[in-house]
Amino acid sequence: MKDTPKSSLEIEDKLFPSKITLQIKGKLLFLKDPCVMGILNITPDSFYAKSRVNQNESQILDKAEKMIQEGAEILDIGGYSSRPGAINISTEEEIQRVIPSVNSIKQRFPDTLLSIDTFRHEVAKAAADVGADIINDISGGELDQKMIPTVGKLKIPYICMHMRGNPETMQAKTEYNNIEKEVLLFFSEKIKQCQEAGIHDIILDPGFGFAKTIEQNYRIIKNLSYFKSIKSPILAGVSRKSMIYKTLEITPEEALNGTTALNMAALINGAKILRVHDVKEAKETIRLYKNIYP
Repeated sequence: MKDTPKSSLEIEDKLFPSKITLQIKGKLLFLKDPCVMGILNITPDSFYAKSRVNQNESQILDKAEKMIQEGAEILDIGGYSSRPGAINISTEEEIQRVIPSVNSIKQRFPDTLLSIDTFRHEVAKAAADVGADIINDISGGELDQKMIPTVGKLKIPYICMHMRGNPETMQAKTEYNNIEKEVLLFFSEKIKQCQEAGIHDIILDPGFGFAKTIEQNYRIIKNLSYFKSIKSPILAGVSRKSMIYKTLEITPEEALNGTTALNMAALINGAKILRVHDVKEAKETIRLYKNIYP
């Protein structure tokens, strides 16, 4: 008989706190095991075509249901493509893409955690107002100075990603003296800023592919445990990215095997959340990882 996967996000007894916890809307949740964040792009131009859904409620719900059934603990909803060369859209259009999706998914799957992939504070607030649980900011507050204060007022977890510049300029900003130390310094400063704003649950994303060369991406994944010194959960988002398909000389559509390999490396080196397009395969990777490192 096939095993039924158990959720790795569980309500914890407050008398015995875990080392890695998240406060989400009055519930104390802890990452007993690594968990999976499924990517749901409400965009026409994200780099991996199969991750895109249009603004059709039925299509959005079908994709959300598939990822939830495969074991995703979190769904990450994005209405703005951050790949280089993507179309820049207005805040209003991003809200129009994201908010109906949050509404629909929360009504159908109220217990599923929803993360909003945005660097704009207006989108973050609008999404939180209709049920979003986490804000995922690719810029760590650098592209919108009101983002961190806004999330502080919302009292929800914040995913702080490292990036330099913006999606148009980031690949011209890859000069580092020591990339691990500079990213760690960025996180240390951002954590202080977040805490001063009232954010106490911070997830760190080193930003694979953002202001980093392919070689730097691999160096970070090899040394991911370096960032565990901050004692915040680490998110790894390598799914089907160019660090895989350019290295293997394939396409994003062919990059699932490479994604699985790097997800295992990320887990071994301390990742607690895998942000992926392919939930089933990521959950299987975690199950195998747990058999090696119970």
